[in-house]
Amino acid sequence: MSEQLMSRRGAFSLLGLAAALGFAVPTTMLTTDAEAQAQPTTPAPTPAPTAPAPSTQPMSGMQHDMQQGQEQQTRQEKRREARRNTRAKHRQARNAARMKRREARHNGRTMRHEARGKSDKLYMKGDVTKQK
Repeated sequence: MSEQLMSRRGAFSLLGLAAALGFAVPTTMLTTDAEAQAQPTTPAPTPAPTAPAPSTQPMSGMQHDMQQGQEQQTRQEKRREARRNTRAKHRQARNAARMKRREARHNGRTMRHEARGKSDKLYMKGDVTKQK
């Protein structure tokens, strides 16, 4: 057999395959017949419960993961709602400022128009008149 150097990528690939195989193959498939026969077949007797079982049983791994996922989703929804509320407040502030500027322009135009009408049309006219 020839000796070859293995790259890091190849080593990690092999390690990953071994880990996947370890999770995928159940332990009953890995035990031999001799080991299976050597193990006791009678289970240990379980003592009868003296007190009633509590209503809150420990969660299994999947239930725990689901609960964590729901909590994370709730946190995400709260952050999303906070962002929406902030955007709505900023939008209202922009609209209010825009309306204020429009009103100021409108009032300024109205005041200039009224001033031109009251002063015998001399408002903002210089010495030179327009030619017709």
